[in-house]
Amino acid sequence: MYNFSTLLAGDLESIEPNVINALKDEGFGVLTEIDIQPTLKNKLGEDMEPYKILGACNPPLAHQALMAEPDIGLLLPCNIVLRTVATGVVVSFMDPAAVFTLVDRPDVETLAQEVRQRLLRVRSALGGDFTH
Repeated sequence: MYNFSTLLAGDLESIEPNVINALKDEGFGVLTEIDIQPTLKNKLGEDMEPYKILGACNPPLAHQALMAEPDIGLLLPCNIVLRTVATGVVVSFMDPAAVFTLVDRPDVETLAQEVRQRLLRVRSALGGDFTH
């Protein structure tokens, strides 16, 4: 599995600040935010439920990873998806331990496990119904 998620009651606009604050508590900042809903509407004329991709980074851990493997930037930042479903908002986290297996280096695997643990704590802080 390449991700882990939680289902939260509410709407995306009210949940997003909670996600950002929980990330901040674990040393992450949000570098990028992609709002898919208006993009697809403007570019393709397609309607969809609210859907955002947050690109989160923990600078000290990212620096360690980049010093160990310069091309690891291709796998950064950690993406978090917030998407509206009928029962609330699913918040999904990229599992860095799964993604960084592509690098196949023990030192990078250790960093990936650290990032994974921090993101799991973010998910726990948010609460909700853990889907996987």
